Amino acid sequence: MLLLAIDTSGKDGSIALANCEADDCTILGLAPLDGGAFSAQLVPQIATLLAAHGFTKENIDAFAATSGPGSFTGLRVGLAAIKALADVLDKPIAAVSLLEVLAAGANQLAAMDAGRKEVYVRQHDGSESLLTQDEFLAAARRQLTRTADKSIADLAHAAGLQVIEVARPRSDAIARLGWKKIRAGQTISPEALDANYLRRSDQIFAKTN
Repeated sequence: MLLLAIDTSGKDGSIALANCEADDCTILGLAPLDGGAFSAQLVPQIATLLAAHGFTKENIDAFAATSGPGSFTGLRVGLAAIKALADVLDKPIAAVSLLEVLAAGANQLAAMDAGRKEVYVRQHDGSESLLTQDEFLAAARRQLTRTADKSIADLAHAAGLQVIEVARPRSDAIARLGWKKIRAGQTISPEALDANYLRRSDQIFAKTN
């Protein structure tokens, strides 16, 4: 099965093309996306990546996309592209939380810097929320934390907590987790695909100084 995965949740993003069979995915190619220009780059980069491996969009069997948390504009652009392609091609989509990938299936807390002295957190039970730094530190006292953000690692270390700093997941990791979801029947229609910002709408659209 040919799977196309995208991540446009951060300052920079990426696209991965994978051949997925049984319980594994072979990553055929990975293309970077420069932050601030996702809308201009995404569709051409998808076409270039497919062509480099002898495929067209009609060869895609399924999609995986980061649904959040992350940049409002970045997520909106990436998910809109996947919704359009999946709708035209009538193919399944797996929505993948970046925090879920970061947690790596371990019984650990996953954390990302949300700015504004707040932290995106995924608990070991799978629940995700937006916490203040103090609330995060209280939760992290009970378990090991995994993060890709140095600011969060420094915050945890300063409080004497256990933390593992890892690389930020890319679209190849999105592809692998997306494939597991597809095999488990955890897919979503283009109409139902939406971003999970974890912030309330009034926070997303509020003006900041």
